[in-house]
Amino acid sequence: MLNYQKYRKNPVVDYPEREWPNKEITKAPVWCSVDLRDGNQALVEPMVVEEKVEFFNMLVKLGFKEIEVGFPSASQIEYDFLRQLVERKMIPDDVRIQVLVQCREHLIKRTFESIQGIKKVVVHIYNSTSTLQRDVVFHASKEEVKQIAIDGTNLVKKYMKDYDGDLMLEYSPESFTGTELDYALEVCTAVQDTWGDATPGRPIIFNLPSTVEMTTPNVYADQIEWMSRHFKNRENIILSVHPHNDRGTGVAATELALLAGADRVEGTLFGNGERTGNVDILTLAYNMFSQGIDPELNIENVREIAEVYERCTKMGIDERHPYAGKLVFTAFSGSHQDAINKGMQAMRERGDGHWEVPYLPIDPSDIGRVYEPIVRINSQSGKGGVAFVMETFYGFRLPKGMHKEFADVIQKISEKQGEVAPEQIMQEFRKCYLEKKEPMHFRRLRITDTETEPGEFATVATVTYTDHGIEKTFEGVGNGPIDAVQRGMEDVFGIQIKVLDYDEHALSTGSGAQAASYIHLMDQDTGRATYGVGISSNITRASVRGIFSAVNRLFYS
Repeated sequence: MLNYQKYRKNPVVDYPEREWPNKEITKAPVWCSVDLRDGNQALVEPMVVEEKVEFFNMLVKLGFKEIEVGFPSASQIEYDFLRQLVERKMIPDDVRIQVLVQCREHLIKRTFESIQGIKKVVVHIYNSTSTLQRDVVFHASKEEVKQIAIDGTNLVKKYMKDYDGDLMLEYSPESFTGTELDYALEVCTAVQDTWGDATPGRPIIFNLPSTVEMTTPNVYADQIEWMSRHFKNRENIILSVHPHNDRGTGVAATELALLAGADRVEGTLFGNGERTGNVDILTLAYNMFSQGIDPELNIENVREIAEVYERCTKMGIDERHPYAGKLVFTAFSGSHQDAINKGMQAMRERGDGHWEVPYLPIDPSDIGRVYEPIVRINSQSGKGGVAFVMETFYGFRLPKGMHKEFADVIQKISEKQGEVAPEQIMQEFRKCYLEKKEPMHFRRLRITDTETEPGEFATVATVTYTDHGIEKTFEGVGNGPIDAVQRGMEDVFGIQIKVLDYDEHALSTGSGAQAASYIHLMDQDTGRATYGVGISSNITRASVRGIFSAVNRLFYS
């Protein structure tokens, strides 16, 4: 039995005046990618310089204006990487480089050496403030821990005198979620007072990390709103969050933090980071996109992003990862497939440009995904899924009555072998319908009109076919080509048939366009009915082929 009693519930915030539950996200925050620092330090094989360069270039292409590139004072490879960015002139003028450093003089001095020549920079200092770390890691009092933050701020002020770029200070009370709120505010205010020169035009960044997720996302939102409302000179502050994902709620915690007043989000692509990772910026951005909000990132092709990410980090992306996973736009369930199929049809008919399809929160093509994997057929699939594949992949819009008939064929195959690929579905369609040409194989058709009474005309169909390979001809008279062929067949083959339904549509456009014809035919003696399908560049010929297909299926299968 799980020994749950060894754990204690983390305290919640007594904050009944909270306002964030009644708010909505209406715009994107300031995004800061920490892939090259927090994400990189969590890799089994950290990226080498050229991989970091490629990743950095991708982040710039995606539109990130703030990028934390590493811990240059702690690692020679990170120092060299940053200097390469400078010397190769790879940093756009509108991108602000962020560097992380502990509040120690030799490290801060080394950091300032690394950023020389960068036009815009964030120097990010931090120290842990949580009750637990004060007690068991640092064995330090609240005043001693606060003094570390004050000393770090003074050191940044000291060394920035020799830096001629645009510098912003960021301070993080690490392990914020395990820190008493009034004490976190006290430390931040001490940093704010020490820094001294923050204005709305030159703000200071206070980053309040969920270094370890300790409780439910609503508690984090309470903490963020409490801090936002109690900060001194809030207009001079950018309130940043840096959520981790220990409880699997990093995205939810971030979205609630934005409701609670956060202006800025630090995170990584696909949520890479220590333990269970950082918050996934892409998921956050696509979530906003799905609500009609501009994410202010160039994320139109998630496949390209994933390809660079996997190559550089040597990390895989889970098949069920939101938006990027190989299977996230895939439906195996029959009811889901049927709803998607009907939703796509309804959207085309509605034609108002708004995306509303069951089970698909966004149009996969908007982010570089394709429709091909949306519906995949296995033993759990149904008629809607098979119809979707036939239309999406091959252009055959099967009549509604035909959905179950053909789906039953595919169901038997899937029960034996598992998933059935679209190519195999089409192969079975050809076998069951288009190539159902024996023993009665339609060859040629001649249509003429005959006058039955003065001013009254009937259609004469002269059909050439083979019967078990022997060429024969019959003639039928009716009120149109299909009726004439039907009557001729009944006379020659000795059968009684009835056309229950008839559908047709173009398969492609242009001068070489083909038409598909679907004939639902019933044997009037037995009541059995089936579909036949014919295709031709001539719609009448396609219809006759459909009749022959149905007759062969009804009487000779």
